[in-house]
Amino acid sequence: MSNPKIRIAIAGLGTVGQGLIEIVQRNGELLTARTGHDFEIVAINARSKTKNREVDISSYEWMDDPIAMAKRDDIDVVVELIGGEDGVAKAFVEAALESGKHVVTANKALLAHYGNELATLAESKGKSLRYEAAVAGGIPIIKSLGEGFAGNAIKRISGIMNGTTNYMLTRMEGEKISYDAVFDAANQLGYLEADPSLDVGGIDAAHKLAILTALGFGQKLDFDNVNIEGIENVSLVDIERAAELGFRIKLVCSAEATPDGVYQSVAPALVPLDSPLGQCMGVLNMVVVEGDAIGKCVLQGPGAGRGATASAVIGDICDIARNLQMPVFGAAHDTLLTPKSDAIAKASPFYVRLQLDDQVGVLAQVAQAFAAESISIDELRQLDHEGDETPLILVTHATEPVKLHRALAAINKLDAVLSNPIAFRIEEN
Repeated sequence: MSNPKIRIAIAGLGTVGQGLIEIVQRNGELLTARTGHDFEIVAINARSKTKNREVDISSYEWMDDPIAMAKRDDIDVVVELIGGEDGVAKAFVEAALESGKHVVTANKALLAHYGNELATLAESKGKSLRYEAAVAGGIPIIKSLGEGFAGNAIKRISGIMNGTTNYMLTRMEGEKISYDAVFDAANQLGYLEADPSLDVGGIDAAHKLAILTALGFGQKLDFDNVNIEGIENVSLVDIERAAELGFRIKLVCSAEATPDGVYQSVAPALVPLDSPLGQCMGVLNMVVVEGDAIGKCVLQGPGAGRGATASAVIGDICDIARNLQMPVFGAAHDTLLTPKSDAIAKASPFYVRLQLDDQVGVLAQVAQAFAAESISIDELRQLDHEGDETPLILVTHATEPVKLHRALAAINKLDAVLSNPIAFRIEEN
């Protein structure tokens, strides 16, 4: 007796799309054994039909119109690998859901901006909208949060969710090279997005964090309230000073429950050298989940790439084939909490770098600005003079970020301050 089929349409045949086709072609018998369904790719779409590709697509029907493909009656699952936060990708997903198809996507930008309305649409149609590949590549963090940790009240989700910036910071530290030099190297290797600010500006990581926050904390997606700071201000001096203090600088994503709501941030931070985040190097991603029952759980793996991301996509299709259906963000969308926009970060120590003109009394003025906000200084290091300039490194005791920002704003007005102060949060564990 023949097996039932899971009929698939794919829009987007870049690295991940080709990887998906390769897995279906290579592991067809394995997929059938694990799901009870034969996987059949029925139709495909991409910008160019004639482009040379590493997989054989000759047996699949080519469709120039992705929207028409999404509406076909002989399709069970559509896979969106087009990319972009709106435009064709959004129209394709909406058309597929409206016509009663399950959807699998790797598009974190689309979900971060339109996830609430897409979730409502999917649930109204009784269809799955799955997105394991959208966050942290091959790490099964979506499945873990939605299923494995479902019995936990989540306290905090943190991690490194952009492999490009992790690669850049790793090279800066290991090879003692400048930000500009490592930016050029990452660009030449093809690691940076067409718009590099998505990576180095922290936006890509913020898209992913907003998705995890919705799923982990049972609230509607709230990308607009992610506090975002990229790595553009991280210098080799900061990396070297952090190492002397026993830390390593990483672009840290963090969503943490506070009495005022969930505070979301993406920003460079100092993490202990021997901590899980401190040990995550190169292009790897890591997510740390802290729940009331599980405690702290660390997941690490490749955050991007053909095999890792395609593996996540095929995992979602397998769950659909098994008829494993759940609400998009873990609970029915109309029951999710409305995010609070006034949540503030908890107090923490901070690393501060100042570039000062070597004037009499300037240190006293700096100290007075901190004292005015009741910020105590744990450590102060004055580096070697650069002509008349004095680089100054400060480590504060735990303080509220708003107080630190006020102190730094006052310091920045001093005549002796030669450039904007730099400040990074210190993660203590």
